[in-house]
Amino acid sequence: MSGDLVVADYRAGNLHSVEMALHHLGAQFRFSSKAEEVAAADRLIVPGVGEARAAMQELSASGLDRAINRVWRAGRPLLGICLGCQIIFDRSEERSTPCLSFLEGAVARFPAKGGLKVPHMGWNRVFQTRSHPLFDGISDGAFFYFVHSYYPIPADPQAVIGECEYGLRFAAAVARDNLAACQFHPEKSAESGLRLLGNFLAWKP
Repeated sequence: MSGDLVVADYRAGNLHSVEMALHHLGAQFRFSSKAEEVAAADRLIVPGVGEARAAMQELSASGLDRAINRVWRAGRPLLGICLGCQIIFDRSEERSTPCLSFLEGAVARFPAKGGLKVPHMGWNRVFQTRSHPLFDGISDGAFFYFVHSYYPIPADPQAVIGECEYGLRFAAAVARDNLAACQFHPEKSAESGLRLLGNFLAWKP
């Protein structure tokens, strides 16, 4: 990894697990809630848990939405995690929230059917739909840790690099150009998750 790695802090959940995972990998990084620092990042991680509307309001109020957009448009590596995966799409069903529109598509709530509990919480398998550097060295069908009630529906199936089954088959990881995102939490996903984060740190899109 080279350059300045920044983890965006927009008050969307506990960042401790991300911090611990990056320390484990020996990464040099910093958290920032300042738009100018985020916009200047050479490599950016946008984590998050919680509600889409609250997250987008915070991003807009702080200018971080525009800062993240600058990183994306500049072609610098950008990774969204969990809520950070959902807000890269056009909109979320969660309180009808407009999002960042980096990828065309929507975010929908899991249907309460078949006795499945919502949120989808715990370990589940991710099946790789196409080759991508994010999954280098990770077995197809590896287990990752999920906690979410909503899931992304990309308009372009080619944006999907990994899928998961939970009552339906949904996009668990997406990527296009310098943008990658995963609905699961790699920072809580043991060796496979650490490998994925390490792959992102070395990724040169």
